[in-house]
Amino acid sequence: MECCRRATPGTLLLFLAFLLLSSRTARSEEDPDGLWDAWGPWSECSRTCGGGASYSLRRCLSSKSCEGRNIRYRTCSNVDCPPEAGDFRAQQCSAHNDVKHHGQFYEWLPVSNDPDNPCSLKCQAKGTALVVELAPKVLDGTRCYTESLDMCISGLCQIVGCDHQLGSTVKEDNCGVCNGDGSTCRLVRGQYKSQLSATKSDDAVVAIPYGSRHVRLVLKGPDHLHVETKTLQGAKGENSLSSTGTFLVDNSSVDFQKFPDKEILRMAGPLTADFIVKIRNSGSSDSTVQFIFYQPIIHRWRETDFFPCSATCGGGYQLTSAECYDLRSNRVVADQYCHYYPENIKPKPKLQECNLDPCPASDGYKQIMPYDLYHPLPRWEATPWTACSSSCGGGIQSRAVSCVEEDIQGHVTSVEEWKCMYTPKMPIAQPCNIFDCPKWLAQEWSPCTVTCGQGLRYRVVLCIDHRGMHTGGCSPKTKPHIKEECIIPTPCYKPKEKLPVEAKLPWFKQAQELEEGAAVSEEPSFIPEAWSACTVTCGVGTQVRIVRCQVLLSFSQSVADLPVDECEGPKPASQRACYAGPCSGEIPEFNPDETDGLFGGLQDFDELYDWEYEGFTKCSESCGGGVQEAVVSCLNKQTQEPADENLCVTSRRPPQLLKSCNLDPCPARSSIDSAWKACKVLC
Repeated sequence: MECCRRATPGTLLLFLAFLLLSSRTARSEEDPDGLWDAWGPWSECSRTCGGGASYSLRRCLSSKSCEGRNIRYRTCSNVDCPPEAGDFRAQQCSAHNDVKHHGQFYEWLPVSNDPDNPCSLKCQAKGTALVVELAPKVLDGTRCYTESLDMCISGLCQIVGCDHQLGSTVKEDNCGVCNGDGSTCRLVRGQYKSQLSATKSDDAVVAIPYGSRHVRLVLKGPDHLHVETKTLQGAKGENSLSSTGTFLVDNSSVDFQKFPDKEILRMAGPLTADFIVKIRNSGSSDSTVQFIFYQPIIHRWRETDFFPCSATCGGGYQLTSAECYDLRSNRVVADQYCHYYPENIKPKPKLQECNLDPCPASDGYKQIMPYDLYHPLPRWEATPWTACSSSCGGGIQSRAVSCVEEDIQGHVTSVEEWKCMYTPKMPIAQPCNIFDCPKWLAQEWSPCTVTCGQGLRYRVVLCIDHRGMHTGGCSPKTKPHIKEECIIPTPCYKPKEKLPVEAKLPWFKQAQELEEGAAVSEEPSFIPEAWSACTVTCGVGTQVRIVRCQVLLSFSQSVADLPVDECEGPKPASQRACYAGPCSGEIPEFNPDETDGLFGGLQDFDELYDWEYEGFTKCSESCGGGVQEAVVSCLNKQTQEPADENLCVTSRRPPQLLKSCNLDPCPARSSIDSAWKACKVLC
């Protein structure tokens, strides 16, 4: 039998007409005028790995110009290159090593991240400051910037999303998931202060697990950072980070900057090993390390398959469950590892009917009843967990687990354990509170409170838990001191004038400046809010305000409210008297502007007015012993004239002073005394 026949002329014409019609039909969707030919095939990719570009062409069929482009691009080879392949831009620079430049050979290194023209091939001669543009355009597929997926195509930087599509604006979340919602990782941030010790030369700052991203550490002080690594296969490594540069540590890129007073460590990630960052003591003073990174949630809930059916025939039910799964070791672990992450939500069990075929011994189809009326399978039942043996630092809690069976009436009885062996027995003990105990964290000392001689300096000491949050639970006995004496070597000189060395503003200006300048600092301190309006419109009234104990958390730049006993020193007053000016008909006794002009704004107002005793009241008795009370008046110390009591500081008012008087006995009453007068009151 013939496999094919010669096409007749009529058949050939029909076939060609079909192809022409198909081609024009395909073009009509994007070219309704029919001026363009169909798109041609895609070219080979410009790269074999690391993301390249491919193009397709089409031809204009019109004698006139066609609207639109005759070329289109797409990404290709979107697989990671092996580490030994090197940087694509660096390969293009090194290709010019055997070409003389101005009569001399150079070893060329890439110049990346040019803000003006990122798609030109600029290279720098190794060991020199010579930078040359060796080509106006880099090869298609070259990254515009080192930390971006955007690529150069035909000399222009084209936007590329994390989905590797040209023109896409989709980006990775902080966990490295394209178009993700950030739920697969958690932000870890904190601060560590080195503890100098004669017995050890280094301290472990923080352990950064495999897969972490956007790692940044800043050390301030004389000490030095170094890292230790451990791969999933158990191989260990170390890097001393002795100089500035970019290093490859266990296939993870590490960017390190070394300055005279600080060191900065950055790792974009994802880390290919567990990193332990340590601090090597090399100075006489403490160092502080601030760190931040995104840690992957390596323990996640995974839904199980359906358990065996509750009946072999006649209709039953079966359920799913959830188990905690370690993404690194690919094995099931205890549930508490998943409970450690609040972001993890345990999936609810699913229910389905099963084995619906009638049983052989029955005379027909068994009616399907609600699953809760079936005779359920024996199951493991556990008592509640006991309290953890330790509140932090790792403890143990236990429970009793037994196999029980429930009948159709709902009565539960204990049965042999082998009846429950179709499912794993629940653990009877588990670790608990495995997070670190809270510990005191002392921050840097403040400047000395004086500019000469002896003064004080302060620092913030916070109780920090394992999440880096300010909390309680630290032992008061081990709390570092928050203030100490300091000496400024500059000698102090006392001027001849009566004015103090640092004269203050008048009372009303001083109070205003204190209110405006009361800012939260890293030292727990009382922060008063603004005074309320005076309760009266003239005369003497009252003002109130709210006073809080607050501290500035330097690592998060947020303000935290503290218990009142965390702030030292007297709490500022939350109520005070106010003078709203003279009421109608009164003569004002004080004008702040006049005082400011008279004393040049140098003397403190509470030094100008003060309380003084001015004699005593009349004795309460004419004989037989009485008392006199000292009269306290507010006086102008310059003029010794009485002033309004509101101008003196209420807290400095002297105490009540009494003295006895007229101690001589009264003379005996004679018989010729006149009769008593009528009482002044009736009741």
